[in-house]
Amino acid sequence: MRLVSVNAGLPREVTWKGGTVTTGIFKRPAAGRVKVRRLNLEGDRQADLSVHGGPSKAVYTYPAEHYPFWRGEFPDIDMPWGMFGENFTLEGLLENKVNIGDLLRIGSAEFMVTEPRMPCYKLGIKFGRKDVIPRFLRSGRSGFYLAVLEEGEVGTGDTIQLLSQAEQSVTVADIVRLYAERKNRDLDLLRRATQIPALPASWRGYFSRLLQEEKA
Repeated sequence: MRLVSVNAGLPREVTWKGGTVTTGIFKRPAAGRVKVRRLNLEGDRQADLSVHGGPSKAVYTYPAEHYPFWRGEFPDIDMPWGMFGENFTLEGLLENKVNIGDLLRIGSAEFMVTEPRMPCYKLGIKFGRKDVIPRFLRSGRSGFYLAVLEEGEVGTGDTIQLLSQAEQSVTVADIVRLYAERKNRDLDLLRRATQIPALPASWRGYFSRLLQEEKA
């Protein structure tokens, strides 16, 4: 498991549907060692803090293994590392193998897996097409967010060390599946999802409501 690319970028204004939108989704690979702060990386910022950023979404990661799929889906679009707005392009950590609450060490920093990425319209801005959003959701290739537990420095090529696995054994892919399914939900999985301390309260509350509806 390794860090393939560290990507950062500051918010910029772009034209969208006749108006102006500020977005931080445009990331570029960073050279050298990059400092990791509690809320973001050095040289990186989130634009709309009402839905992006914060302690549970300090760093967005995306598996390098997904890039061949998307290059096949959109052969006319250039896709350098950071195309999905990710801070870390990773190798060896896929959504169906990573648990919410897993602890990782990358470089000299420590992280906790917190939640999958649910795309907003700004991914459509980045790709220049709206259909990327439903296709992204259907693909299950969500990537996932990290909280920063210990600040440090990271750099391309760093080894990723799994420090510990969460006891609940609910993967990032499980959370995406529970969100996407509209019937025949796994009630045991739904119950376990509501009990994961690492999962943000908004997700736990949402799953608690679904659990009550299923029991009604």
